[in-house]
Amino acid sequence: MFDLVRSLDAKLHSNQYKTMSQNNQNEITDASTSSQCEQGYTHAINMMHECLTEHGFLATPTEQDNYRRIWGRDSAIIGLAAVLSEHSDLIEGSRRSLETLARYQGPHGEIPSNVDPTTDRVSYGGTTGRVDADLWFVIGCGAYWRATGDDEFLKSMIEPLEKVRFLLGCWEFNTRGLLYIPPTGDWADEYLQSGYVLYDQLLYLQAQRELCAIHRQLHQTSDHDLEDRVARLKHLISDNYWFNHDNELPDDLYHEVLYENGRKAAPQRGGAYWMPFFSPFGYGYRFDAMANAMVMLLEVANEQQCAAVDDYIAEKIVQKDVMLLPAFDPVITPRDEQWDDLQTMFSHTFKNGPFEYHNGGLWPMVTGFYAASLAKRGKFELAKKYRDGIHAANRMRSQDRDWSFPEYLHGQDHTPGGTSPMGWSAAAAVIATKTIEGKQLFCVSRVTRNQNEA
Repeated sequence: MFDLVRSLDAKLHSNQYKTMSQNNQNEITDASTSSQCEQGYTHAINMMHECLTEHGFLATPTEQDNYRRIWGRDSAIIGLAAVLSEHSDLIEGSRRSLETLARYQGPHGEIPSNVDPTTDRVSYGGTTGRVDADLWFVIGCGAYWRATGDDEFLKSMIEPLEKVRFLLGCWEFNTRGLLYIPPTGDWADEYLQSGYVLYDQLLYLQAQRELCAIHRQLHQTSDHDLEDRVARLKHLISDNYWFNHDNELPDDLYHEVLYENGRKAAPQRGGAYWMPFFSPFGYGYRFDAMANAMVMLLEVANEQQCAAVDDYIAEKIVQKDVMLLPAFDPVITPRDEQWDDLQTMFSHTFKNGPFEYHNGGLWPMVTGFYAASLAKRGKFELAKKYRDGIHAANRMRSQDRDWSFPEYLHGQDHTPGGTSPMGWSAAAAVIATKTIEGKQLFCVSRVTRNQNEA
């Protein structure tokens, strides 16, 4: 009996020791993770400072093609991170970026795709204009103003903003609420999608929300026509880019036959994720990670749709050992009929080989927006895994830098690719970190006049 008691005591002591050891190990692991996150965040802030000039944020401080310029979309995304960081000099950098872009605005309202103020060299796009430069400009102006309460800045931007608003209306072409995007017309400027691109419609939605808020601030009244347009655009997005499993047609279809044909052509994608675009030629079907992140972040997707997209990403898209999202999936290979067209779409050199650049490359910037959408929906633990994936990518050594902040990682071998260091890869780390802490990336206003935005 004594031996039995002594044996039980020994087992209890052993189990207690194992439990204590495991708890200690968990504490060590948590402390290590916390230290790595702090290090990653600090390096990201430092990288954003490296991009900061008297004219605003450069896409990169290094000489690579035309990247060492103030870019419309890059500076706006870095500016969003600057606002979240609460670093006064970085927030000031956001203002300088926006003022530089406004100073070089084109005659019809075009915001530069990129500009070098030291030489006055300005580009509004390559073979076509870059629509999302205008959209990000409006969003950036709204974010900076809300963070600072700088009404004088807002007043100085009224004319540029009104010109942008008019130009965006022209780019609807048929005045039916959706922007028509030419090939190479947005951030995926060497990839095969055009027409009514979801990513751009979502930016258009947020840009018009910002314009509504700015109008209310300056005039102390609502622009009812613009608010109605915002409500309608949200419905257009909801009804035209998501395929339901049932046979019921949504209420607000842009083109009924096009929608029905698109849904029939890809039944396995219905209810899984948001379609990337449609055009007079039909729908595109590849998974657009940026668009699917933004549709949730901007509160267009409902709870069931968010869950479906999260499941699709977990089961079909993300590689658990990397925790970064590709720009688009699946990859276009030389066996695919789109390969020949893809090979002709580039500015300087062909970048879109399989698993490279937009063609399956893994992007910290895109992942930052998805992490923000997860955090906004309370999925903090999963958001942290993507944040850690961003830090790990940014930490990779390349071109004699221990923290290289690469543009993307190769989708198979996970080596740094593209230009480095990139400011918006640093911004992604800040966006993920701060939204996990509870900060909101976008202000999603509600239309209260007719309750059309629920």
